Amino acid sequence: PLSKRMANPARPVFLLGEVPPGEGTQPGKCLEIASKFAARSRALATDGFIVYDIQDEPDRSDMKRPFPFRRLMDSSKYASLLAKTSNKPCCVYKCVADAQFSDWIDTAVSEHGHSAVNLVGRASSKGEYVGPAISDAMQIVHAKKGLEFGCVCIAERHTLEAAKARGKDYPTEHLNMLRKQKAGAEWFISQAVYDAEPTIRLLKDYAGSCREQGIVPRKVILTFAPVSRQKTMNFIKWLGVRVPEETESQILNAEQPVDESVKLLCNMLKEILQQCSGIGVPLGISCESVSIYKKEIDAVHELFRRLQDILLTSRGTPWVVQWVEVMPPAGVAQKKIRALTNSDDSKNDSQSKDSELTVALLHVFFGAALVTLGTILGSSLNGSRRK
Repeated sequence: PLSKRMANPARPVFLLGEVPPGEGTQPGKCLEIASKFAARSRALATDGFIVYDIQDEPDRSDMKRPFPFRRLMDSSKYASLLAKTSNKPCCVYKCVADAQFSDWIDTAVSEHGHSAVNLVGRASSKGEYVGPAISDAMQIVHAKKGLEFGCVCIAERHTLEAAKARGKDYPTEHLNMLRKQKAGAEWFISQAVYDAEPTIRLLKDYAGSCREQGIVPRKVILTFAPVSRQKTMNFIKWLGVRVPEETESQILNAEQPVDESVKLLCNMLKEILQQCSGIGVPLGISCESVSIYKKEIDAVHELFRRLQDILLTSRGTPWVVQWVEVMPPAGVAQKKIRALTNSDDSKNDSQSKDSELTVALLHVFFGAALVTLGTILGSSLNGSRRK
């Protein structure tokens, strides 16, 4: 399951973010949206998808919300549809500020078949609060059989300015991560990264605290989102993402802002990897578009490929991306078998099945031979480059 890949410290994980369609969208339209997203992302070597739980959050910021809020379909329900459509699992975001939180968890597992959720607290303590506190929510999920959970980590909280605003001498987001890890969190997913420095400080402090306490660090999945225009940049900042003035100016004043955004984000990942090499915190990558603007959606795919290349190459071992033919759902296969079994000509039917089996086995052996050959050639080329 996806939860095991996300928790596994021995391998990186690569995810693509998606937002559910609007509340009240008809089933046929939902299927069309999920199918389109699955088809577009099929060429990417993802482990699965993240489906976000979008809240209104009027108290999140003093800034005016750049995009109007619209209520969306339940994240668990849409993630179930997307998983069935794409044959890839989903990690479902869930805000704990929900009076029906426990019921939602039960439904996500028993009806929708999810194994991975990412818990999010409220963006602000203002206003009336409903639902469990994040500590209580973690207990509820941790006790649920067949379900693993992660939490968000916010590098913007791990700045000296943020610490000063809270009356503290030093930021404490790394301690929040430790507390959540001890409560059962198996991974962390960051906010969108637009400033490498706070992320580097957070990862180093988290690694240091884990080492002091004899704890193995959990995987941190870094999120990246391309930007091509001022309105999207304003939304990124409204979400609480720290964007240095020089970075914003460099992107928006470029001839092709979205390309400049992709380039800068790739350089940020390289800086994070260089500065955090050897600290022992496993990393993963998630890419998303925070708008429905076509240029930014298209850029997500290019950004994903490049970030995946950077992270895999940084590991220092040969790697390759392969395509596989996904087996049809069991029901479809059974129908085909029944159709063959009920054939009038059982002799021809038997010969046909034998032929199909022979061809399938040949495909398997041929594919294995190609993979072996590719690995040998890749290792040989890699060795010759080192010479």
